[in-house]
Amino acid sequence: MEDPDFPHPGESLQPPPWACPWRCSCPQADVVDCAGLDLHVLPDNITREARYLSLQNNQLRELPYNELSRLSSLRTLNLHHNFISSEGLPDEAFESLGQLQHLYVAHNKLSVAPQFLPRSLRVADLAANQVTEIFPLTFGEKPALRSVYLHNNQLGNAGLPPNAFRGSEAITTLSLSSNRLSHLPPSLPTSLEQLHLQNNVISKVPRGALSHQTQLRELYLQHNQLTDSGLDATTFSKLRSLEYLDLSHNRLATVPAGLPKALTILHLGRNRIRQVEAARLRGVRGLRYLLLQHNELGATGLPAKALRPLRRLHALHLYGNQLERVPAALPRHLWALLMPHNHVPVGLPGGLHTLHLQRNQLRALEPESWAGLGQLQELRLAHNRLRVGDIGPGTWHELQALQVLDLSHNELSFVPPDLPEALEELHLQGNRISHVGPDAFLSTPRLRALILRSGTCLRGVTKAPGRGIRAHRIVWGVARPLTVAHALLRRANRLHMTSIAEEAFLGLPHLRVVDTADNPEQVLVRLPPTPRHRPRAGGS
Repeated sequence: MEDPDFPHPGESLQPPPWACPWRCSCPQADVVDCAGLDLHVLPDNITREARYLSLQNNQLRELPYNELSRLSSLRTLNLHHNFISSEGLPDEAFESLGQLQHLYVAHNKLSVAPQFLPRSLRVADLAANQVTEIFPLTFGEKPALRSVYLHNNQLGNAGLPPNAFRGSEAITTLSLSSNRLSHLPPSLPTSLEQLHLQNNVISKVPRGALSHQTQLRELYLQHNQLTDSGLDATTFSKLRSLEYLDLSHNRLATVPAGLPKALTILHLGRNRIRQVEAARLRGVRGLRYLLLQHNELGATGLPAKALRPLRRLHALHLYGNQLERVPAALPRHLWALLMPHNHVPVGLPGGLHTLHLQRNQLRALEPESWAGLGQLQELRLAHNRLRVGDIGPGTWHELQALQVLDLSHNELSFVPPDLPEALEELHLQGNRISHVGPDAFLSTPRLRALILRSGTCLRGVTKAPGRGIRAHRIVWGVARPLTVAHALLRRANRLHMTSIAEEAFLGLPHLRVVDTADNPEQVLVRLPPTPRHRPRAGGS
């Protein structure tokens, strides 16, 4: 049956019954889409009824006032990615657009913001221009304004008037990142929920600058020049709704004082912190993520009593410090502890699900090291100095839930025995393994992925965050049952044609990935047949 609405052969599609500028699209009477048409001038026959006008991704350099002023019904005007300069945008350009709610002028050539924007505005995006100055009525006196985007401009504090947001007490999102601000702007809207100030040159938060932002939930101050003297005990204390605080990549020597109780995530990575004072964390008992990586924490930098109050702490990042042991009295519900690039031997807390101990100069593993780690699912021990003879008998006995084990880039000469039964993914690349015996994987019947590369990085395997390989097929070589991989000899694993016993994988019905690439000689791996579906009793 023919569709009466579909044109017959030889018939042309009829244009809409309303006027539409040439080459533009007008799916509705009040929608005009002229995006990406390489336009150099504003189309002169845009309907006065237009409520949505898109002119993004064109070559416009100016907006004639006469043409724009007649579009008094506009609700949304999209001018992203053009070449419009402040000289091409008259002060009165938006004066007659009394119903405009969404204005997008990002990625243009504006050197100053428009002096007057309509009171009806709800979203204003002027990001990625060259703006050095905004005016009192650019964003002030806009009772409906909720989001202002000014990131990637050239704004300094002198370009922001003290009353820049006066009368606009509905703003929830303000982005001033990647500008030239040296301190927090005064008189920020009290309604703010998200404040982006990263990538500036801020060295000081003036006293009281954040005393009225009680609804603020996220504050981004990373990549600035903040020092301890630029903050005080009242800087954050009034932010009773603050959940996320990012102070990474600054010059702080201590954890800030006066942290709000609602804080959930505290990012202090890439600072100069040498010691964490217990009193500074006492008030944030609900903290779930504490990031202290790449600081200067030494042997006494993290005293036991400092972390004891953080009973809900979920993840602790300490890598890239100078710690000599795992901090004592860690919260019992801690899920993930990341401590690569330290000098940590033993002393691990119970309750962990993820543990990273790469690059810690570990030379030996003993059963006592893993006591109480029955919930651990992922263990990363890459780039240490472990040998099989230095792994004590029964070392893996406690790790009954372990699914991912990374022992790559150590000094192992063969596959460690008695690995955990639950193991699904085993990384052994970059060791000194030259032979895999028939009994190597008797204790790991659930193994899915085995990496035995000579020492180069893994390619071609899909990964999932936090769980490593998620592949369900052979990624090296041809189809089952043969996988072939070979490369140049390196100072690492030394597998040859017959290095892997044929019986090694017979008890591994779930094995899907075997990576033996970059070894000195072609390696043949014969995998067990894929388990077939067995119908239930009574099935056909």
